[in-house]
Amino acid sequence: MPIQILPARLANQIAAGEVVERPASVVKELVENSLDAGADRIEVDIERGGAKLIRIRDNGAGIARDELTLALSRHATSKVSTLEDLEQILSLGFRGEALASISSVSRLTLTSRPAAQSEAWQAMAEGRDMAVKVQPASHPQGSTVEVSDLFFNTPARRKFLRTEKTEFAHIDELIRRIALSRFDINLSLKHNGKPVRQYRAAKLASQQAKRLAAVCGPTFAASALRLDSEHHGLRLWGWLSPADAARSQADLQYTYVNGRMMRDKLLNHAIRQAYGERLAADTSPAFVLYLELDPGQVDVNVHPAKHEVRFHQARLVHDFIYQVLVQALEQEPASPEATAAPRVEEETIRPDDDRSRTLAFSSPAHGYAYAGGQGGRQPARREQASGLSRQTWQGLDALLTTVPTDTETAAPVPGGEEDRALLVVRGCYLVAVYRQALWLCDLNRARAYDDGFKLHAVWQQGLVPQPLLLPVSVPVSPEQQAAIGEQGELLQKLGLELKSGSKGTIILTRVPQPLRHADLARLIPCLLEQLTEGLAADPQALCIWLAEQGQHDRSDWSLAEARTQWQRLLQLHNGDVADLACVQALAIEQQIDRWLHGE
Repeated sequence: MPIQILPARLANQIAAGEVVERPASVVKELVENSLDAGADRIEVDIERGGAKLIRIRDNGAGIARDELTLALSRHATSKVSTLEDLEQILSLGFRGEALASISSVSRLTLTSRPAAQSEAWQAMAEGRDMAVKVQPASHPQGSTVEVSDLFFNTPARRKFLRTEKTEFAHIDELIRRIALSRFDINLSLKHNGKPVRQYRAAKLASQQAKRLAAVCGPTFAASALRLDSEHHGLRLWGWLSPADAARSQADLQYTYVNGRMMRDKLLNHAIRQAYGERLAADTSPAFVLYLELDPGQVDVNVHPAKHEVRFHQARLVHDFIYQVLVQALEQEPASPEATAAPRVEEETIRPDDDRSRTLAFSSPAHGYAYAGGQGGRQPARREQASGLSRQTWQGLDALLTTVPTDTETAAPVPGGEEDRALLVVRGCYLVAVYRQALWLCDLNRARAYDDGFKLHAVWQQGLVPQPLLLPVSVPVSPEQQAAIGEQGELLQKLGLELKSGSKGTIILTRVPQPLRHADLARLIPCLLEQLTEGLAADPQALCIWLAEQGQHDRSDWSLAEARTQWQRLLQLHNGDVADLACVQALAIEQQIDRWLHGE
């Protein structure tokens, strides 16, 4: 077959394959045209799920008589004219394909009157021959587009349409999304002559709350966290459900970039990462989020249906969204049953920093009180530190009373036959043979010791500070303010940069990499308290404490992993772990004596 130019009708039908997926696609393109025309009142009438009729009426700027025929031509648009316009797109539409593509697979009628024109005119086109007929008509200022018999001339595509109910459900969901994208417009939807949706313009905060509840439901509107943050030309605002209000399916997730509806992978990844392990594996968050930035920093021309965009500074956008959402989620009240803050994110320390180990840092998860000396840190709240309830610990105390250890016994060689990991209890406690007796090891706390020692290995060179995307304001007491002055050199070595804020606050601007995603508003006051209580004099203990604060407790330790962690613990302490708070001897001999004496 020789190379040839495609006929206009065939070219438009090929383009329609990208633009017109189903009736909802037509509604999207036409409503976006109305919004670009400045309309603040849009009426959508649907018959038979859109297969029979789609009618969009607006009060926008309208189209002049001389431009009606051109409006139905491919690549005809009033929204861009130069390459510079394409690089800073402010309108929702810009390719000039919608009307031409739609008219190539339907019978389309466009009626319009601009304010400067005394009468309205109407253009009609059918997919059969694409000829446009223009005639006078009656119409107020604005435009009406009627699309009837969708896919009448492409039966292969028409057979892929679903039931009327399914196709209308897609249109209904689209109108809901549009209603959230523009609170300032009046938007209505009818199906087969019956009103289905009526959204009145919402300019006041109370009116916006009503529209939010109408679209997303009163439960979401009542429980959602309101956020609004701006930094270096980026603004993120909207509503976010707390983790405990997660849904069983991802049916309430709306994201917008400069007012454009999006299902972007980068946005979704940042949102999901912000929730981290707050969410159960089978649940999904609910959110309505709006990202605003310089149009020149985002490319919207990367997807035929314009569902995805490309950010010129993708990492910056991702981190900004992540930080804002993490801070919003951290502000929600903790449940009474919560015993430890969840991990925010794992940060991998680069091998060239001699720290090729993944450390997870978060808000303080353990309530330790420093007692001085290696291994001398005892949990102020043992049930919180271990993740067990107080009642469970009381039961263990009764059954597993710690017995004095024979300090005369020579320490075994780590990894020798004298030390054996036997079994894992409740997913995170190891029963092991040690010094010819049975011992219980808290594997999560043992791992925190391990991570702390690795952090201490690079202590002398200092931790490299990195700027926070959003500076954090931390309230401090007069005593803590004094501690900052006294411990300034140590804080600097930790990679923390603090500035004076308003009365009673400090501003944190830089932190080391392991702490970039920690709950700094909670961590800093706790750190200052520990420093004043003596932790500053023991760098190793300080590093272990930091690791403990970021400890992410697991409950799925395998026996192989437990054995590796147990051997690592023995190696770190030269085989002497009897005095560590994460290890307890089991009172087997005492229990045998009780039985022998009939107790």
